Amino acid sequence: MPKSKDKNSIFCCKNCGYESNKWLGRCPACNEWDSFTEIKQSVHNKSTNSLFNDNIKTPKTLNEIEDIKEKRFTTGIDEFDNLIGGGIVRGSLVLLGGAPGIGKSTLLLQLSKNVSDNGNKVLYISGEENLSQIKIRAKRIGNFKDNVKFLDEIELEKIEQQVINYKPDLLIIDSIQTIKSNESNDSVSGSISQIKYCASKIFRLCKEQNIATFIIGHITKDGLVAGPKILEHMVDTVLYFEDDNLKTYRVLRCIKNRFGSNRELAVFEMNQNGLTEVKNPSSVFLDGRPSNASGCVVTCTIDSNRPIFLEVQSLVTKSNYGMAKRTINGSDYNRLSLLIAIIEKRLNIPLFEYDIYINITGGLKIHDTSIDLAIIMAIISSYKNMALGDDCVYCGEVGLSGEVRSIPNAEMIIKEAIHLGYKKLFLPKLNLDNIDTKEYSKKIELKSIVNVML
Repeated sequence: MPKSKDKNSIFCCKNCGYESNKWLGRCPACNEWDSFTEIKQSVHNKSTNSLFNDNIKTPKTLNEIEDIKEKRFTTGIDEFDNLIGGGIVRGSLVLLGGAPGIGKSTLLLQLSKNVSDNGNKVLYISGEENLSQIKIRAKRIGNFKDNVKFLDEIELEKIEQQVINYKPDLLIIDSIQTIKSNESNDSVSGSISQIKYCASKIFRLCKEQNIATFIIGHITKDGLVAGPKILEHMVDTVLYFEDDNLKTYRVLRCIKNRFGSNRELAVFEMNQNGLTEVKNPSSVFLDGRPSNASGCVVTCTIDSNRPIFLEVQSLVTKSNYGMAKRTINGSDYNRLSLLIAIIEKRLNIPLFEYDIYINITGGLKIHDTSIDLAIIMAIISSYKNMALGDDCVYCGEVGLSGEVRSIPNAEMIIKEAIHLGYKKLFLPKLNLDNIDTKEYSKKIELKSIVNVML
């Protein structure tokens, strides 16, 4: 443990970037032990006459500020364009995070090709691979035009010079943890001080040169972008790649966007030629659904402003042991126990001597309570060995007294159910009372539910 500290230095957590004026054994932010390192800060002399500087900016009213229309260019991937609000904004800084091997570099290589095909200049900086390795991956994606330039470099000053000389429309840095600056006090790539310094320099470069910039960020074992949290605050857009145990499928989620909605997601399928956009994720999770099978119920969950239809499967069998077994794959076990208790108490169905197995198809992890009604109906359907119909959808949160409570975005679910061709949609009565159902009545039959006893 350091006994003393230079007055011009601070202690920083290597895991999450938390800063402290003194050394701590355990980080109060991420609870990591022995993660603090001492970082010396640069001392800048401030002029005593700075208050009389003629270059000081004066504040303006909204009417005095000039209106500037956002200039965007498309990526050629519709799902990605929708995710970030309609295309890449010139001069924006985008952070892309995700687990190793999930497809971050592959996606940005595809973006490089598509953007260059539209006549834009692209500069791809790689600090992890040499040019020969990049070429091997690029060949699987397709033929690249000459307005895409590749550079394997980790020194920030040299990268800045190449950017100023080439003046690309799109700059890609893979990754921020490999870049280092000789001007920073810490010479180790990926350290807290290096990431903060390099990110701030890249941010200023992309704003001054009006260059759209993508930077890839490594993640920690907890799934967060490695380095200081200020990295996410600094950029304009933050995108996270997730696999959600979907095998060949990848979910790209937008969690911050200064130029559009941050409640969007895009689904991609990984194949030998790269990532292919999945325009209808519901078709993936409902693929191979059995016809008129008991215990199978279709429901809908809203994930990042997008309705996703999926199937809840239930298997109820007589228990051969003294204690019945309950298993759920894809949702909360405690929630399942609560719903089973509701069925036993409110519907007088004795499930204490039955094993109950619940599966959310497609490998999704659902924490949305709007699938409560579908789980209950699937259990009852399997218990009575009676199919509920392939053209029905059940959505609703169920309370302890058996009441079916309202759910958010009900009208969005109705529109998507019509689009997918379903004939009946069971929704909470409170939702239907607040929706003008006349325009939908000719396309789908809307059934209101007050409680599970009806």
